[in-house]
Amino acid sequence: MKSIYLDNAATSQVRDEVIDKMSAVLKSNYGNPSSMHGYGRSSKSIIENCRKRIASHFNALSSEIVFTAGGTEADNLVLCSAVRDLNVTHIITSKIEHHAVLHTVEQLAVAYKIDVSYVDVLANGTLDYQHLETLLKSTKKTLVSLMHVNNEIGTILDLQKVADLCQSNGALFHSDSVQSVGHYHLDLKTTPVDFLAASAHKFHGPKGIGFVFIRKNSGLKPLIIGGTQERGVRAGTESIHDIVGLDESLALSYQNLASEKTYVKGLKSYFVDQLKAQIPDLKFNGSCCDPEISTYTLVNVCLPVSEADAPMFLFQLDLKGIACSKGSACQSGSGKSSHVLAEILSEEDLKKPSIRFSFSIYNTKKEIDTVVDTLAELINVTVS
Repeated sequence: MKSIYLDNAATSQVRDEVIDKMSAVLKSNYGNPSSMHGYGRSSKSIIENCRKRIASHFNALSSEIVFTAGGTEADNLVLCSAVRDLNVTHIITSKIEHHAVLHTVEQLAVAYKIDVSYVDVLANGTLDYQHLETLLKSTKKTLVSLMHVNNEIGTILDLQKVADLCQSNGALFHSDSVQSVGHYHLDLKTTPVDFLAASAHKFHGPKGIGFVFIRKNSGLKPLIIGGTQERGVRAGTESIHDIVGLDESLALSYQNLASEKTYVKGLKSYFVDQLKAQIPDLKFNGSCCDPEISTYTLVNVCLPVSEADAPMFLFQLDLKGIACSKGSACQSGSGKSSHVLAEILSEEDLKKPSIRFSFSIYNTKKEIDTVVDTLAELINVTVS
C-alpha cells in the first residue's frame, strides 16, 4: 500500500537540494561561529551570507533577521519581551491563533496582569476589521498579534490593512507568518509589520530552525540568556547546517513560487471539485474554497458522518495510508477538538469529523483521486 501525505501544513518534505547543501556544511564547516580562528570565521561568514539572502526576500535589513528554533520560539520571544521590556500592557489577538500565541498570551495575562482583547471572528473565518479598529482605540500601550494565514482553515489576514491600522493607532504589530512565508511574497519595507515569525519546515526545509523579523530599533530583548550570538537577541551556538537549510529552502521556494503555486493551487481546485461531485453532503469549513481570502495550500472539510463514527475516521484514513490532520499537528495527537473550528461551526457540525488536507509540489492528481475515492467509500460504509 502506497502512502499518501496530505499534511503539509503540519510539516513538509525537505527538498533534495536542501539536504545536499546541509550535508556539505555538516561535513566541512564545523567551526564554532563565535571562534576567532579560521574555522570559526568561515562558519560565521556562512551564517551572515544566509542572513543577508533571507532578508533580501522581504526587503528587510539583515540585522532585522534573528535565527530561532522555529515559529514557537519566535512568537514567544516577541510576546514576552514586548510585555516585559517594551511596556506593553494590552495585547489584541484572536481566538483562532496558533497555541504558540494563545497560550503565551494567557500566561502573560496571569503573570503581568495585562489586558487581553480578542477580535471577533466572522462565520466565514475572517476577522472583523471594524472590531479590531475599535479595540485599537485603547489608551494603553498595545501589541496586536494576528497570524497571516490560519493554519487550520487557511484564512488570509489582510496584512497591509492591519499593519496600517496598527501604525495609525500607535500599536505594535506581530504576525505569526509560519504558514505564509515561502508561499507568499512579503515586502516588510512597505508593510509596516514590527515582528514576524517563520519556520523552515513549512516550506520544504529542516525542522528546528526558523527566524523572527524584528524591526530595527524595536528594543526587544532576549529570552534565552547566555552569549552574544544573534546580536545579543538569542544566545546559543548557531546551528550552521540548519541555517543553510533554511536559507536554501526559502530561496528555492521564492525562485519557483510562480510555477509551484500554480501547480499546488491546481491540486486544491481539483480536490474541491472531486469532493463536491462525489460527496455532495460534505461542507467546507470557513472560506477555505475562496481563493481571494484563503491560502492555496489547504482545505478543511466537515464530513457527513455521525458523532458515534467521528472519533475513528482519521484513524481509518491512516490505516488506508492517507496522512492528514483534524486540525493543527499540535492538536491531532491530543484528542482535543479544534479551538479554531469551535469559533465558526455550529454545535451539530462540531460533532462531525472535520479534517484538514494540505498539499505540496510532491502530491499528484492520482493521489487526490485515491483520497476522494477512499473518503467516499468510508462515508458510505459508516452511513449504511
